[in-house]
Amino acid sequence: MRLAKKLYELQQVDLEIQKQQEILDEISRQLGESEALIKAKGELLAEEKHLAEVEKRQRDVEWESEDLRSTVAKINDKLYSGKVKNPKELLGFDQEAGILKAKLRQKEDELLDVMTEVEATQDRIKLDSECLGKLEGEWQREQEALTRKQAETQGQLGGLNEKRQAVTSEVTPEALEVYEGTRSKKGQAVVRVEQGRCQGCRLTLPVSELQRARAGDLVRCSSCGRILYLG
Repeated sequence: MRLAKKLYELQQVDLEIQKQQEILDEISRQLGESEALIKAKGELLAEEKHLAEVEKRQRDVEWESEDLRSTVAKINDKLYSGKVKNPKELLGFDQEAGILKAKLRQKEDELLDVMTEVEATQDRIKLDSECLGKLEGEWQREQEALTRKQAETQGQLGGLNEKRQAVTSEVTPEALEVYEGTRSKKGQAVVRVEQGRCQGCRLTLPVSELQRARAGDLVRCSSCGRILYLG
């Protein structure tokens, strides 16, 4: 059995497992609400809260305006009903009515401003809701695609792990220990030999190492310590 060849096959499987695991990790990061969706929901929530506040203010101003109109109407009734005869008292009612009418005009102006703000906020909420709806639709489609990709990748990983077990079953425990140790230290455990050079460190190999590697023995580069493979 050519150990180097089997270990090279094992490394190819491990590299593919690593690749698929990275894909799976990235999918896991992307699953769930995106920053754009969270931001859009937050903006809509803020606008809805603002609308509730300005609508309450509108109701308050409407009630205040109605109270002022009622009070002005009562004073006008006193002024023009003929029941009050005292000129000084009539003058006082007239002055009070003037003050209340000025306040009423202010409240009516304020009410107009608040109603304008309510309408503008409602328009923003409509636009934000439409934008959120589009984002949620896109997000839902992306999540479905990611979920399908996740299941597909998990299936591929399952197959690769089975393949890894099959390959490792053909490798001696000692060779597997050398492979795992080298891989943990070097990242790449097995390297090809091309034109008499180790492709891990790019140095020319001694003839003795080349001969042993060619014979199928488990040989490690004397310079970088990686396992040599003559494919």
